[in-house]
Amino acid sequence: MPLRGPPSTVVSVSFRLARSSSHTAARPPSPPTCSWAVSIAGGVRSSVGRAHSARMSAMSKVVHVRGVGDGDDVEAGLSAVERAVVTSVVAAVIMHCDMEVEGQRRWARLRARRRKLMPAATTETLDSAAICDAVLEVCCALGRGGLSRATPRWWVKRKTGGTWEDLRPADDATDDYFRNKLRMSPRVFCEIVENLSPILQRRVTFYREPLQPDQIVAYALYRWASGKTYENSSCSFGIGRASGLVAVRDVTVALLSVYREKVAWPTGVRKAIVLRAFADKGFPNRHGCIDCTHIYVDKPANAPAEDYYDRKRRFSVVAQVVVDLDLRILNVFVGYPGSCHDVRIIHLSTLWSRAAAGELFTGPPVLLPFQVHTNGYLLSNNGYPSSQWMVVPFGGMAQHPLESRFDSKQKTARGAVGRAFGRLKGMWSLFLGSHKTNMETLPQQFVAVCILHNILIDVGIPFDENLLWEVDANGVRHRVDLGIHRPPGPLCMETSTGEAIMLRQALAERMMRR
Repeated sequence: MPLRGPPSTVVSVSFRLARSSSHTAARPPSPPTCSWAVSIAGGVRSSVGRAHSARMSAMSKVVHVRGVGDGDDVEAGLSAVERAVVTSVVAAVIMHCDMEVEGQRRWARLRARRRKLMPAATTETLDSAAICDAVLEVCCALGRGGLSRATPRWWVKRKTGGTWEDLRPADDATDDYFRNKLRMSPRVFCEIVENLSPILQRRVTFYREPLQPDQIVAYALYRWASGKTYENSSCSFGIGRASGLVAVRDVTVALLSVYREKVAWPTGVRKAIVLRAFADKGFPNRHGCIDCTHIYVDKPANAPAEDYYDRKRRFSVVAQVVVDLDLRILNVFVGYPGSCHDVRIIHLSTLWSRAAAGELFTGPPVLLPFQVHTNGYLLSNNGYPSSQWMVVPFGGMAQHPLESRFDSKQKTARGAVGRAFGRLKGMWSLFLGSHKTNMETLPQQFVAVCILHNILIDVGIPFDENLLWEVDANGVRHRVDLGIHRPPGPLCMETSTGEAIMLRQALAERMMRR
């Protein structure tokens, strides 16, 4: 509401504290004692001083209006409406001043914060090459573990290190610990990890930090060597059961892919060494020994249990293996239920089809007595059929000295397969006793440990025979069951061909002449 008066009137509002309870008209007006001066002439301009000291007391001050224009000072009291108008104007001015002061303070704080956060201004600026170098340094630090990662706990289950932490220090004690837990030296372990790393290396994601190849390989070896369940063995490596299952599966696939040639029929120089070793034992052109072992398992859940029930009244899976005199595994065929006979296993194996097609024994023939020629053969027990490439003992009670000598030599030479089973199952005790397993992945895991078996023989890792002995509940120490089932009786020789009978007779005659 505008103030009443002529247009040229300039109203100056002065505030002062009332020093007395009454004012006389003759007393001249006091000069302004406050630093506030308000001019209403088309706008309001204020110079800010001590604003807060006069904020609430302004309403209680005495208001004087000085008219200017006619040269006379006229002091007149204001009506109630005019005082209300002046009070509203003063309140608006005070509010405006407060808002302006607060805005200035806010901008001052913001400028101070910017000066604190922003680095000192320099004339040099980072180019793109420097920025790339900085990014590379950060990535390298992350890869080396220099910067910690914030891993959500719902993605990775934290556990203690246990066995894995004990395998990390590099000293003499660690070497013995490696041989005890992983059945090999640290050097051999590092070589295997290096060869398997391209397959086992996993991509680093935002959600989790993956297991490293050395920890994955170490856990799979520990699982096979200790024979512990996934629940017990995974805790020793600071991982969960699901991670343990995946680790064993991945290591199995990697071993079968990288070291496939480790379990293969001998060729070249290796074949010559094998044949020479068997010839020194009295069996020229002999390539190996064959036998079957049973891998004991718990009752299968998703398969007919009666098919896996063997003659020893245990659930098992049959594995057919061919070895040489150095206990190396040359051929393995595994996966059929324990109720299958050895004869059926060999007829179902690729070994039989390759031998029948002439692809197994391709060396030059050797001349034996009675003008018998042989390209190669295997030694087996009486549970196998006698053939022109399968030599079995004579057997029987009343034997001719020639037959007795041959059977003794044949049994001694054939003992290599039993020792190979002892070393294989003794080192990888998971396949020594009964255990719960996946019937679909068991054959691949057994072939994987056969590969490890040959690797350890090639590098000269010794075998501790004490692993084949155990103490029962009565405290009696006895040898463990290797799962080698002796045939209940020899097969009928009527099914043998004339070439098979002549081959065995010629070998026996050659032994007698030497």
